[in-house]
Amino acid sequence: MAWTKYQLFLAGLMLTTGSINTLSAKWADMFSAPGCYGTKDHAFSHPFVQAVGMFLGELSCLVVFHILLCHDRRRPEPSMEPGQSFNPLLFLPPALCDMLGTSIMYIALNMTSASSFQMLRGAVIIFTGLLSVAFLGRRLQPSQWIGILVTILGLVVVGLADFVNGHGNDTHKLSEVITGDLLIIMAQIIVSVQMVLEEKFVYKHNVHPLKAVGTEGFFGFVILSLLLIPMFYIPVGSFADNPRQVLEDALDAFCQIGHKPLILLALLGNTVSIAFFNFAGISVTKEISATTRMVLDSLRTLVIWVVSLALGWEKFQGLQILGFIILLVGTALYNGLHKPLMDKLPCFPREQTAEEGDAPERERLLGGGKATQES
Repeated sequence: MAWTKYQLFLAGLMLTTGSINTLSAKWADMFSAPGCYGTKDHAFSHPFVQAVGMFLGELSCLVVFHILLCHDRRRPEPSMEPGQSFNPLLFLPPALCDMLGTSIMYIALNMTSASSFQMLRGAVIIFTGLLSVAFLGRRLQPSQWIGILVTILGLVVVGLADFVNGHGNDTHKLSEVITGDLLIIMAQIIVSVQMVLEEKFVYKHNVHPLKAVGTEGFFGFVILSLLLIPMFYIPVGSFADNPRQVLEDALDAFCQIGHKPLILLALLGNTVSIAFFNFAGISVTKEISATTRMVLDSLRTLVIWVVSLALGWEKFQGLQILGFIILLVGTALYNGLHKPLMDKLPCFPREQTAEEGDAPERERLLGGGKATQES
């Protein structure tokens, strides 16, 4: 069945804003400007400030939810289901995981390319699958186990591409690239813990997705904003790329923005895009399907890679293309995209669907609840 104009708009919005989200964050990292205290030009390296902006974008989903609810209630026949009441503190543990995982990923983005950053985030299905078996009692299908193994192979190929490219990389040292890649994979462990916590304690309460995203965004924004104060005084030596060598120098970030306002444009692009990406992703799942959402999320990785090449941010690597294709196959197998094709072949029996209750997990893995951050 052909898509309606509204469905095409939603798909385009999700693909565009999802790509802008990563590209704008990387764009901000590439700026240099003078800071406070009379310091000379230095790189804009403020991952925790960027994470605060991302949570502000998530928090805006809560505003959108109440606007949509208010508009729906004015109709003669309201159709929007607000969900049942719940204790907002249920979202605190997932929000803490979200905060930690997102901050680590923004640190990693400073060290590696935007395309590798996006591809390596595919590792989340490995840890989510394993944790769901261990803590949710879920039984994975054989195709899902194969998908996890294929994904591991894809990650190895992408990592190898970064290792080969790192020797001739003028932007990042090889040690930085390897550290960045490992941090991204480490962050996916935290993201998978977040997903398992959400499934075990939160989603059984039938919370509207926009409200869930907004509530997590509220906790993340408030807590991380307060943590910027002690971070201003915690010395971390050469690990920090700011003049005072502290964990985060928010004042230096604002001074750099004042000297180079384009940095603010990049940060606003990140904040606004995450809000629209979450809205579009949830709407695509509702109006089309969770499978379409997964395909669009994979296309987002391709768009980020092509734009990065076009802008000269990175060099062409054949190994990276191979790694992307392998990761795509692994994700497709894990999410059951092969099943419609296999069902048409008489020699292959249909897999048991007892575990098709995994749909909520897959939907969240594709971004339901948060564009993982996407970040």
